[in-house]
Amino acid sequence: MAISRYKLTKFKDKIIAIDGPAGSGKSTTARIVAARLGYTYLDTGAMYRALTFFAISQGVQPSDGDTLTTLASNLSIEFETEEDVNRIFINGRDVTGEIRSPEVTQHVSEVSAHRGVRKAMVTKQREIGKNGSVVAEGRDTTTVVFPDAHVKIYLDASVGERAQRRLIDMAKLGVATSLEEQKADIVRRDALDSGREHSPLIKAEDAYIVDTTHCTIDEQVERVLSLLKTTLK
Repeated sequence: MAISRYKLTKFKDKIIAIDGPAGSGKSTTARIVAARLGYTYLDTGAMYRALTFFAISQGVQPSDGDTLTTLASNLSIEFETEEDVNRIFINGRDVTGEIRSPEVTQHVSEVSAHRGVRKAMVTKQREIGKNGSVVAEGRDTTTVVFPDAHVKIYLDASVGERAQRRLIDMAKLGVATSLEEQKADIVRRDALDSGREHSPLIKAEDAYIVDTTHCTIDEQVERVLSLLKTTLK
């Protein structure tokens, strides 16, 4: 699909950071916004998922912070983006689909809560964004990874809406689940992400809030782009 890009000088070399809870639509929105701007899309959540997938494959427990920190420091994580399709590689292997498995989803919040893991990942993320022209999304991109981002956005949506979106995502992966199961998992992940000691999910004081509960993806993208056009100098 051809993506129309903005060429305005105001969009040159900026860092745009987008945070929000699971199911708020931040990954899809950030990916499309990055494509529209001709920016690099930095999916920080996918990096933690990649680590979680690799750790599981190596028999490392999600509670083993020391081993996970070593893995995070040494793991090669790379992105390749073509139009609005983003693929992630670990040690040269394409794991784009595998990192979205229910097992990875179940353990990624625990894996990403370790201080050493977050420190190692933030170092990698800042290296990717050091030259700007990046749309970064995750749970601490506005507060920890890029606290001086040119624009900070916090996407949110109701638990029910986020659970419904996850249900659709699971169906696409061929995973049988229910809306109630997804609601319970959303609540569990929210508690873990917001309650962890290191780099918890919080809204930055200078972040713009965008409620996506009643928005289509196209509407979310347009809201974010409109916000960028009015705030970037």
